[in-house]
This record gives sequence, structure tokens and C-alpha cells, in this order.
Amino acid sequence: MMLSCSDTAQPRPVAYFRIDIPAPQYQETDTLGPYFVNLNTLCSTEKTDDRFADNNDKWVNVVYHSLNATIHLSYKSISPEMLRSVTEDSRDLAYKHTLRADAINESFYANDTTRTYCIFYEMTGNAASQAQFFITDSVKHFLRGALYFNNTPNADSIAPVATYIQQDMVHLIETLRWKE
Repeated sequence: MMLSCSDTAQPRPVAYFRIDIPAPQYQETDTLGPYFVNLNTLCSTEKTDDRFADNNDKWVNVVYHSLNATIHLSYKSISPEMLRSVTEDSRDLAYKHTLRADAINESFYANDTTRTYCIFYEMTGNAASQAQFFITDSVKHFLRGALYFNNTPNADSIAPVATYIQQDMVHLIETLRWKE
């Protein structure tokens, strides 16, 4: 009977803190630039230093303070002749993460009613950015977004938060309307 109970030390497996993320609640905002979007009320917007931007460019950060993440948004006024160049630049920036990403999945979104056409890049693995997108009307407007976390990338530990914010990014894409 004395041998059945022992206080032998057992190693514990490596684990991560549980992250309780509230259900998303969205509200429309028009303070970011020449477009309206619905953003999660969990985040805030911060205008960035645009000393390197052209006069028609608008740079804004969508910051998730409690989740330690930021979506960097950069708006550029374009002409139809510039479309190929800016979309290739965005694609190149997304695919620079192939060194660390396990895979990059592309999704296409289009809404003819709101004249929004988008490519969404989802990176898997320990890439610095977990998701990026660009959205355009192909004539005048171009918006690029990139999700970054303010810590070393570890796909296992940030997976629930990355998925949550990626859903917010898709919601942003689906609700974007250009100001005319």
C-alpha cells in the first residue's frame, strides 16, 4: 500500500498561454483614407509617419494592442497604367516570405458592385507576416495590407490570433467601399 502513491517528479510538456479572444464586433470607419471599411472594435487606428509617401498616399496602422499585432495599411492613388507595377510590387513583397513560410496560399475576392478586386496571401509556418493582401478598383485606388506580430514568429503559438485577425482582414476586404 505504501508503494502505490509516490511523489516522483514528472517533466511537464511545453505549453503556451491560453488566449481568450472576444467575438468580433465591427463598426464602419472612414478616417483611414479615401475608403470606408468595417474594423473590429478591438483594434485602433494610428496614422503613420508618411514622410516617404507621395502626396496622395495614406499610411495607417490598424493596431491590436491586446493581441500584440498590427495590420499595416498603405493606400496609393494610381492610374490604370500603374496597376501592373503596383500589383507586382505587392506580390513580390508577399513572396519574400517564402524563405521562412511553409506555404503561401492565394485567394481572389471580387465585388463588381463596389468595384473591389483583391488578392489575399496567407502564409503558413514561421514567416514574419502571416497574411497580406492588396485591393484595387483597377483604375484609381490601390490599398495594400500586411499583418505583423510584435514578437518572434512562432506559428504554433500565434495560430489562434493569426486566424482571428485574418478573418478581420477578410471582413475588411469584403466591406471596403471607395469614396468618390
